[in-house]
Amino acid sequence: MSVISPKKALLALLWATLLASGSALADLQYNMPVGVTPMSQQIHSLHMIVFWIVTVAGIGVFGVMIYSIINHRKSKGAVAAQFHESTTVEIIWTLIPFAILVAIAVPATKTLLQIEDTSNPDLTVKITGWQWKWEYDYPKQGIRFFSNLSTPQDEIDNKAKKDKHYLREVDNPLVLPVGKKVRFLTTSHDVIHSWWVPDLGIKKDAIPGYINKAWAKIEKPGTYRGQCAELCGKGHAFMPIVVVAKTEKNFEKWVAAQKQKEAAAAAASGKSYSKDELMAMGKKNFVAHCAACHQANGEGIPGTFPPLRQGHSFSASPTMMKDLKDLGFMTDDNKIHMGPIKNHLHIVLHGIEGTAMQAFAQQLNDLEIASIVTYERNAWGNNTGDVIQPSDVKAAR
Repeated sequence: MSVISPKKALLALLWATLLASGSALADLQYNMPVGVTPMSQQIHSLHMIVFWIVTVAGIGVFGVMIYSIINHRKSKGAVAAQFHESTTVEIIWTLIPFAILVAIAVPATKTLLQIEDTSNPDLTVKITGWQWKWEYDYPKQGIRFFSNLSTPQDEIDNKAKKDKHYLREVDNPLVLPVGKKVRFLTTSHDVIHSWWVPDLGIKKDAIPGYINKAWAKIEKPGTYRGQCAELCGKGHAFMPIVVVAKTEKNFEKWVAAQKQKEAAAAAASGKSYSKDELMAMGKKNFVAHCAACHQANGEGIPGTFPPLRQGHSFSASPTMMKDLKDLGFMTDDNKIHMGPIKNHLHIVLHGIEGTAMQAFAQQLNDLEIASIVTYERNAWGNNTGDVIQPSDVKAAR
């Protein structure tokens, strides 16, 4: 049997790597996107102006340096000229950088002024960052919803093949009309986030207690993706942004459909449901809103987020341990226990102060919370048999 030399083996590996990455190389982009808004295109133009100015300056400076090193080196007998306090040289190396700065400053100032001009919008959208999701509010239209990561948990856990838009797909995208000036008001409910969509030319920090403004006028229909661009905690990688731009006619249809959807959700919260129905809805809602912290299998994250499976041991800060015991969710030997339904609803609705447990009263409706609590009390072998109806949640509010 012939033995392959190390050199041939290395070459074969390199070829295999290049062939395997061919599709990825085809999608590789070295420059920033031109975008689909006048602002993103203006930013791209400014970027290219600066790029070429810097390129010409770099070629000129390094060209002179390389020429001088080659043709005026000591081995060729070159002798350095002696001159001091040359007015001509001082003027030249002052005027050239000044001219470069002016060439950059004029278009940059024009672009910055346009970026900050959020006046006279056709539509206003308030964007609130949460750990780890986005809330979108259309004040004039009376529409409000949350946008959560919709990548299946099996893909995240490497149990299924990853989709083309892995970690970049959401359940409820932000929908905007084409050809209209849209003003964005960004803020945050908890920590600093950053709303970033490259194709729109927007990257604005979402800061608690503060409103930042931005705007966009999308020129063509399509789907445009972005993500949180500020390190905001363990779920930072799991809060993508999806913007769907529609024609004005289709946008109006979406607004009408969204209002009908919200009315239907309100009506659904007034009904009663079987345990099986609540468990099916609860699993879906739990994965969308709770699994990032408590995990899809209910085992939580040691030291940070408690498990929801009864009988599991858990230890964390003294404050959290005391809270869990006071609420009846932990036994004296530090094992998780499904406490009273009243306390369970209180935790989901209002959170636990001083911990990472969020309040979901503003985020979810009565039916969604009822299904989640029913699911948590009966999934993973908990089997309490408890069934919580939307009316129970309404009363607990």
